[in-house]
Amino acid sequence: MKVILSRKGFDSANGGIASPIFEDGTMLSFPIPSKDHEMDKIAYNELTCNGVLLNKILKDLGYKGDGCCHLDPDLDITRRVVPVKGWKPAFGQINQSASYLLNNKIDEGDLFLFFGNFRHVVESKGKYKFARRNKNSEDPYYGREMQAIWGYIQVGKVISEAEEQKKFLWHPHACNKRIFGNNNLIFTAAEHLSFAPDMPGCGIFSYNEKRVLSMPGKPKATWKKEKAYDVDNINEVNNRKSKRKNSAKDPEGIYYAGIWQELVLKDNKDSKDWVKRIFLL
Repeated sequence: MKVILSRKGFDSANGGIASPIFEDGTMLSFPIPSKDHEMDKIAYNELTCNGVLLNKILKDLGYKGDGCCHLDPDLDITRRVVPVKGWKPAFGQINQSASYLLNNKIDEGDLFLFFGNFRHVVESKGKYKFARRNKNSEDPYYGREMQAIWGYIQVGKVISEAEEQKKFLWHPHACNKRIFGNNNLIFTAAEHLSFAPDMPGCGIFSYNEKRVLSMPGKPKATWKKEKAYDVDNINEVNNRKSKRKNSAKDPEGIYYAGIWQELVLKDNKDSKDWVKRIFLL
């Protein structure tokens, strides 16, 4: 089982605000906005979280961008206001990012861990707002922007054939522009986790401080030191070491510079032990 850290959701370049962590611990990763309404047709006012439309939450938190979005990964059957017949959870990738996954031979049984930028929110008088820092909080991340793991999918199948991809008509990677693009892939979910058979093969986590990657008190992209995703544990392709470098100023931190979507970890005990720790809390 290879583990893939996958950056998904709003960031400074896509959406411009952090995704919310609600007071009950619910994590909502905002799907990134899209101006191509032919490929990405679904609108924020067609999506919901705990009975509240996403466009309302976005407006409250100061978002002023496009009304349509790229709903991927698509993991939650309750997210759409109007359910889709035959819906299945899935995640898509294309172009250079898909080539990276192919080169790393990502296949059935491998595990994507989705992470993104988050911040706690509070509700006041019917409106959501980002929480302020609280010195009395036991959570060092409260009121701060952080990078945290919010969801997962263990691969059931890797679908690369155009005719098979077309069957996922609700998914943004099933549109013609992407199907006939370069290395378009759709990953479906396993029925259950291989290392925790009582858990579904995909899902969204509730907030837990132990699933936060960021170092307390540091910029959100500086992560806590962890063997599983340290430089030496990044997967090698064709016996060539990764070019990733740890650029963290703090010797106890990890910072991978640049804009990247996926990071494949080595299939070893360090990776698997870390995964079990963040799942089996």
